[in-house]
Amino acid sequence: MPVPPGAPAASPAAAGTPAAPGAPPGRSRSVALSSVTATAVLTLIGCGVLILHLVQRQTGTVGLLVGLGLAMVPLPFVLGGLAWLNLTARVPLRHTVFCLGWGACAATTVAILANNWTASYLTRHRGPFGELLGAGIATPVIEETAKATALLVLLLPLGRRLRCHGRRTGRPCAPLLRRLPTPRSPRPYPRHPVGPHARGRLRPHLRPLPYLRPAPPSGAPHHRSRPRTLAAGVVLGGMTACGFAFTENALYLGRAFSSDQRQRLDSIGLGDPPSLRDFDSTVQTFVLRALLSPFAHPLFTALTGIGVAVALTTARRWLARLAVPAGLLLAMTLHGTWNAAADLGTDGFLVVYGALMVPCFAALVCFAAWARCRAARHAAPGRRQSRQPRRGPGRRAAEGV
Repeated sequence: MPVPPGAPAASPAAAGTPAAPGAPPGRSRSVALSSVTATAVLTLIGCGVLILHLVQRQTGTVGLLVGLGLAMVPLPFVLGGLAWLNLTARVPLRHTVFCLGWGACAATTVAILANNWTASYLTRHRGPFGELLGAGIATPVIEETAKATALLVLLLPLGRRLRCHGRRTGRPCAPLLRRLPTPRSPRPYPRHPVGPHARGRLRPHLRPLPYLRPAPPSGAPHHRSRPRTLAAGVVLGGMTACGFAFTENALYLGRAFSSDQRQRLDSIGLGDPPSLRDFDSTVQTFVLRALLSPFAHPLFTALTGIGVAVALTTARRWLARLAVPAGLLLAMTLHGTWNAAADLGTDGFLVVYGALMVPCFAALVCFAAWARCRAARHAAPGRRQSRQPRRGPGRRAAEGV
């Protein structure tokens, strides 16, 4: 039908026809991502309010404030170490903030509710043995699974299937929910892996993240993304565990301060003068959790992150299948050993701390230094080459003469 003169021409998007290749990109992806982001933010805010309520019920208002203040003491050191390693991983800020919020809000909420129910169930049916079973096996399984879920959420292809089909009105979808055909830049890695190990890979079903790149096909030169990918796994796991440890430290420190405060009031009522010894439990908890083991939880979850990174980068099918379960199992085992060491007395705790935790932490530090140095060494030739001045044809001819 011809358009009358003087009437505005209908746009291709409004008419339901595909736009030209040079047209501005559609906003369906931005709408999908904004809805997913809003859902994630609201979920984390709800979990944060719930976890504050749960902690306040166990510690009181004063204990909650004291616990939050003391739990912030080791936080800059842990975040500083992870930020230094992130110079190699180059994980976006929004992903690190999401992992930090997930560990501080969602993972701790699930862990507190599940741990309380499991502990009461095992204690009621197994007695004292059930309490040991819950602290050594059930608690590590619940907490490490809750923390590892953050990595799974980042890899899920959320926001891809938000489409409007016009089922109710019968009219075509609005251009706001239509992705226009625009030229795209080529992917730095194949969407569907090829080669003898392509069958059975989960990469086509996951969200493509630039810092978690798959291994190249067999026979192709290896990309220099292996140190970055492994470092990204450590950063994501460490950020999640850092948020989890912050909330857990606030709970334990607030609970210890409330207990010491009640004992101090009792001693004052009995006529004893107040002293610093009235807060021995708070001091011991602070030294144990904030000074001796601030990197304990990041060390546990870093094993899960390394397993995810290996599964996404290796070309061996058997290693890709076993990397994530092996990393998660190692994290649970190390976490359970650390929890069991608290029931061995001071001597047993120091033995486990010196024989297990210190070597594991030293290995993690050596890995971070290796990844950082290797990334800097690979980046050095490119920088030198980019700094060299370009020679024009006249200068090359003059040098040839």
